[in-house]
Amino acid sequence: MSKLGNLGARLHRGEISYDFIGHRKLWYSISILITITAIVGLAVRGLNMGIDFQGGAVFTTEKTSVSVSQAEDYAKEASGHDAVVQKLGNGTLRIQIAGMDTKQSDQIKNDLAKDFKVDPETIAADLVGPSWGDQIANKAWQGLAIFMVLVVIYLAIAFEWRMAIAALVALIHDITITVGIYALVGFEVTPGTVIGLLTILGYSLYDTVVVFDSLKEQTKDITKQTRWTYSDIANRSINGTLVRSINTTVVALLPVAGLLFIGGGFLGAGTLNDISLSLFVGLAAGAYSSIFIATPLVADLKEREPAIKAVRKRVLAKRAQATADEEIVESRPVGEEPEDAHAVVGPRTQPASRGRGRGRPSGKRR
Repeated sequence: MSKLGNLGARLHRGEISYDFIGHRKLWYSISILITITAIVGLAVRGLNMGIDFQGGAVFTTEKTSVSVSQAEDYAKEASGHDAVVQKLGNGTLRIQIAGMDTKQSDQIKNDLAKDFKVDPETIAADLVGPSWGDQIANKAWQGLAIFMVLVVIYLAIAFEWRMAIAALVALIHDITITVGIYALVGFEVTPGTVIGLLTILGYSLYDTVVVFDSLKEQTKDITKQTRWTYSDIANRSINGTLVRSINTTVVALLPVAGLLFIGGGFLGAGTLNDISLSLFVGLAAGAYSSIFIATPLVADLKEREPAIKAVRKRVLAKRAQATADEEIVESRPVGEEPEDAHAVVGPRTQPASRGRGRGRPSGKRR
């Protein structure tokens, strides 16, 4: 068996474990810091919305020696707006300019042809109206809201409302981080980005439900025992599924990393970035939130229940008594036995008086 497989088996059997629940304040702090950074990036830089959301024109040239920076200058001079230029794998340029109408796009196309010193017919122009972009954006937000509502309803029915709240917080955590990364990096937000975002939310939810299912099964009769608290069992559930979560996350990230770093980076297929970045960031954030956010949050909420509080009080009292007994035994000198070590159960036999003959009644001799 491989080292990772052996580690997973030992974690599942409870032979070794890491106290994820005990360090939950650390995980919360890290998540809050990352979330604040993402929100600040979103507020300061904003999202680079594609023309599918805000309308505009996209010009595609033939293979050219003009650099990206030169094309950006040409496009800005021709339109008066900042342009997003991408070098495609076959040497062509994709120039995206937001807020253009049909008349403006024709003039810009002619100006770009002069700058590139090519025939205007060799430059392809695609125009998207702003009303279409607004409609796409509204549909995307509606789909996301419906998804969230259905998730909460399902988890509340299949598990309980505390797990539903924890899963919802984890999903919002993943969305915020992914959107914030998009704002900081400046990648274009397209319908492909929305598809990738919904995909990683489903993956994050799946990973969370696996841990919740194990937790639900192990806490079924928690009030009938005095050995484990709810947090202890939650920690065992995370450790029992830890290697499985790592394996599935790594396997899912490998092809996405190929799209993002090799396809979009080295090969120059920039159109892959809009979906691959959301998948890569979302998969990593989803794996993190299912382990470090969702389950610890469930433990926090459950420990507030009176019945679970009572179980925790009994378990801690029993452990304190066991610790006290161990300290008494350890503090006793070696070889010393308790005072009642030689106690005899039952009535003691009275010893015979000295001078009495065997079988002779007591009394003085005459």
